[in-house]
Amino acid sequence: MIFHQSLARVRAGEKIDRGGNKVKDWSPSAVSRLTVEHLSIQPNTQHEATDPTRTAVVTGWRVLSEPGTDADIQSDDRIEWDSKTLEVEGEVARWPDPLGGGVHHIEFTMIRATG
Repeated sequence: MIFHQSLARVRAGEKIDRGGNKVKDWSPSAVSRLTVEHLSIQPNTQHEATDPTRTAVVTGWRVLSEPGTDADIQSDDRIEWDSKTLEVEGEVARWPDPLGGGVHHIEFTMIRATG
């Protein structure tokens, strides 16, 4: 049973800026949230970058969905998990089901940068 974890997918709404362009709206009343279950979330990476003014730390986790699960997560979503707000890094991989077609499972990396 490694697919026992869950997270909240946060997707921005849209608004029109002063120039008449559609832009993302991350205000609390504009976002939509979706609880995504049947996941395995595991530590993936951590590295530090230092310069004279600060030390930045980037921490990442690998997320895999249970076989047969295609979660509604996109590369521009944010993730709430373990009292943290994280970003999806790169694209969400949707692995094809070799037997039945469709999606077998998804994989993606989520990261948090501090410092």
